[in-house]
Amino acid sequence: MAIPNAALQKLLQEVETQAVLSQQKITQTQAELSAKRRDARLNQLTSNELKSLSPDTNVYEGVGKMFIAVPSTTLNKRLASEAAALSKDITELEKKLHYQETTYKNSRQHIEKILQTGGGRS
Repeated sequence: MAIPNAALQKLLQEVETQAVLSQQKITQTQAELSAKRRDARLNQLTSNELKSLSPDTNVYEGVGKMFIAVPSTTLNKRLASEAAALSKDITELEKKLHYQETTYKNSRQHIEKILQTGGGRS
Protein backbone atom coordinates (compact mmCIF):
# COMPACT_ATOMS: atom_id res chain seq x y z
CA MET A 1 0.00 0.00 0.00
CA ALA A 2 1.64 3.19 -1.19
CA ILE A 3 1.35 6.46 0.65
CA PRO A 4 0.23 9.38 -1.56
CA ASN A 5 2.88 12.02 -2.24
CA ALA A 6 0.83 14.76 -0.56
CA ALA A 7 0.49 12.74 2.64
CA LEU A 8 4.17 11.83 2.54
CA GLN A 9 5.14 15.46 2.05
CA LYS A 10 2.89 16.57 4.91
CA LEU A 11 4.36 13.90 7.20
CA LEU A 12 7.89 14.94 6.23
CA GLN A 13 7.10 18.57 6.98
CA GLU A 14 5.69 17.70 10.42
CA VAL A 15 8.71 15.60 11.32
CA GLU A 16 11.08 18.35 10.10
CA THR A 17 9.22 20.87 12.24
CA GLN A 18 9.57 18.59 15.24
CA ALA A 19 13.30 18.19 14.55
CA VAL A 20 13.80 21.96 14.33
CA LEU A 21 11.89 22.52 17.57
CA SER A 22 13.91 19.81 19.29
CA GLN A 23 17.15 21.41 18.12
CA GLN A 24 16.03 24.80 19.49
CA LYS A 25 15.08 23.23 22.82
CA ILE A 26 18.45 21.46 22.98
CA THR A 27 20.27 24.78 22.50
CA GLN A 28 18.13 26.47 25.16
CA THR A 29 18.59 23.62 27.65
CA GLN A 30 22.36 23.59 27.07
CA ALA A 31 22.47 27.33 27.84
CA GLU A 32 20.44 26.83 31.03
CA LEU A 33 22.65 23.91 32.05
CA SER A 34 25.77 25.95 31.46
CA ALA A 35 24.42 28.80 33.61
CA LYS A 36 23.47 26.42 36.44
CA ARG A 37 26.90 24.79 36.35
CA ARG A 38 28.54 28.23 36.46
CA ASP A 39 26.39 29.18 39.47
CA ALA A 40 27.23 25.88 41.19
CA ARG A 41 30.95 26.47 40.61
CA LEU A 42 30.73 30.01 42.00
CA ASN A 43 28.80 28.68 45.00
CA GLN A 44 31.46 26.03 45.60
CA LEU A 45 34.30 28.56 45.37
CA THR A 46 32.56 30.87 47.83
CA SER A 47 31.93 27.99 50.21
CA ASN A 48 35.59 26.93 50.02
CA GLU A 49 36.72 30.48 50.80
CA LEU A 50 34.41 30.62 53.82
CA LYS A 51 35.73 27.30 55.11
CA SER A 52 39.29 28.62 54.94
CA LEU A 53 38.37 31.50 57.28
CA SER A 54 38.25 31.23 61.05
CA PRO A 55 34.71 30.86 62.48
CA ASP A 56 34.82 34.26 64.20
CA THR A 57 35.65 36.21 61.02
CA ASN A 58 33.13 38.87 60.07
CA VAL A 59 31.41 38.11 56.78
CA TYR A 60 29.02 40.23 54.80
CA GLU A 61 26.25 39.20 52.49
CA GLY A 62 25.11 41.40 49.62
CA VAL A 63 21.48 42.46 49.79
CA GLY A 64 20.57 44.68 46.87
CA LYS A 65 23.01 47.59 46.95
CA MET A 66 24.14 47.09 50.53
CA PHE A 67 25.95 44.51 52.61
CA ILE A 68 24.76 43.04 55.88
CA ALA A 69 26.97 41.38 58.49
CA VAL A 70 25.95 37.75 59.00
CA PRO A 71 27.50 34.91 60.96
CA SER A 72 29.63 32.68 58.75
CA THR A 73 27.57 29.64 59.81
CA THR A 74 24.41 31.28 58.46
CA LEU A 75 26.09 32.01 55.17
CA ASN A 76 27.47 28.46 55.00
CA LYS A 77 23.98 27.02 55.57
CA ARG A 78 22.52 29.22 52.82
CA LEU A 79 25.29 28.21 50.43
CA ALA A 80 24.74 24.53 51.24
CA SER A 81 21.00 24.77 50.55
CA GLU A 82 21.67 26.64 47.29
CA ALA A 83 24.20 23.97 46.30
CA ALA A 84 21.62 21.25 46.88
CA ALA A 85 19.01 23.12 44.82
CA LEU A 86 21.51 23.74 42.02
CA SER A 87 22.52 20.08 42.02
CA LYS A 88 18.88 19.04 41.68
CA ASP A 89 18.31 21.57 38.88
CA ILE A 90 21.40 20.36 37.02
CA THR A 91 20.26 16.74 37.27
CA GLU A 92 16.80 17.65 35.94
CA LEU A 93 18.29 19.68 33.08
CA GLU A 94 20.59 16.81 32.13
CA LYS A 95 17.59 14.45 31.97
CA LYS A 96 15.67 17.01 29.91
CA LEU A 97 18.63 17.41 27.55
CA HIS A 98 18.93 13.65 27.10
CA TYR A 99 15.21 13.42 26.26
CA GLN A 100 15.47 16.28 23.76
CA GLU A 101 18.55 14.79 22.10
CA THR A 102 16.76 11.45 21.79
CA THR A 103 13.71 13.17 20.28
CA TYR A 104 15.91 15.00 17.80
CA LYS A 105 17.76 11.81 16.84
CA ASN A 106 14.46 9.95 16.33
CA SER A 107 13.11 12.81 14.21
CA ARG A 108 16.20 12.73 12.00
CA GLN A 109 15.84 8.95 11.60
CA HIS A 110 12.18 9.34 10.65
CA ILE A 111 13.08 11.99 8.07
CA GLU A 112 15.68 9.68 6.53
CA LYS A 113 13.20 6.80 6.46
CA ILE A 114 10.52 8.98 4.81
CA LEU A 115 12.99 10.21 2.22
CA GLN A 116 14.12 6.66 1.46
CA THR A 117 10.51 5.52 1.14
CA GLY A 118 9.58 8.50 -1.02
CA GLY A 119 12.83 8.32 -3.00
CA GLY A 120 12.27 4.65 -3.88
CA ARG A 121 9.07 5.56 -5.73
CA SER A 122 9.01 7.74 -8.78
